Amino acid sequence: MGKLIINAAITGMIPTREMTPHVPITVEEIAADVRRCRNAGASIIHLHARAEDGNPTYRKDIHEEILHAVREACSDIILCVSTSGRNFELFEQRSEALDAVDPAPEMASLTLGSMNFPQQASVNDPEMIRSLALRMRERGIVPELECFEIGMVEYSHYLISRGILVPPFYCNILLGSLGTLSATKANLTAAVEALPKGCTWAVAGIGRYQLQANTMAILAGGHVRVGLEDNIWYDNERVRLATNAELIERVVSIARSVGREIATPDEARTMIGLKPSIESLRSSS
Repeated sequence: MGKLIINAAITGMIPTREMTPHVPITVEEIAADVRRCRNAGASIIHLHARAEDGNPTYRKDIHEEILHAVREACSDIILCVSTSGRNFELFEQRSEALDAVDPAPEMASLTLGSMNFPQQASVNDPEMIRSLALRMRERGIVPELECFEIGMVEYSHYLISRGILVPPFYCNILLGSLGTLSATKANLTAAVEALPKGCTWAVAGIGRYQLQANTMAILAGGHVRVGLEDNIWYDNERVRLATNAELIERVVSIARSVGREIATPDEARTMIGLKPSIESLRSSS
């Protein structure tokens, strides 16, 4: 087992300030929390943008503000944006974050199928998946494949065979969301075995399954996605609200207890197959 890549999903679309005071909403809050997450051990930051009223937004200008502030706060962390269809249906909306510049995102989420969340559906039809994937390729952005079902993992092979997805491959396997794959060892094993060859994979657990899913991934040699987007609680009894940094620190402690060190952002870039950071290129020149 090599070093562990920690992907921090710090805001998401669902957590509100009423749910938890720890979710970062504004540009300044997000940048400050990314710094804390980086110090705790995160290599990738999975970003969702919020408008002035706190609601999710697809707007390019807000994404650019966030990406710029995050890069100022952390010069090396891997920048990943969301193209989620949970709140937005049109391609023009979902792809707008991919056009952000200075800095541009290095990765972007790509859910490989439609599914049900507990209260709503997330529709990702074949043409939407294809169009988002091709736009990412045009922009030099590596898809962060999101798979909630085995069928989504299997669909990646079809997209690869058609040249829609090209290496490098990185996949989040999401377990425990009601209506999709439950957080069991058997389900994780099946999903991992179905992945395309050479795919770097991580596991997220939704709600109370976050710690269980992260631990399974660590022990199986995979990587983790962790953060308030998936779970706002530190304990299963839902007594103590978590911070993003605390959730990362707990993952780091578990990983080190079984002999796995934590990958830096540049080490994660090499492991995934991303381009070197500008900072790394400058230091080597």
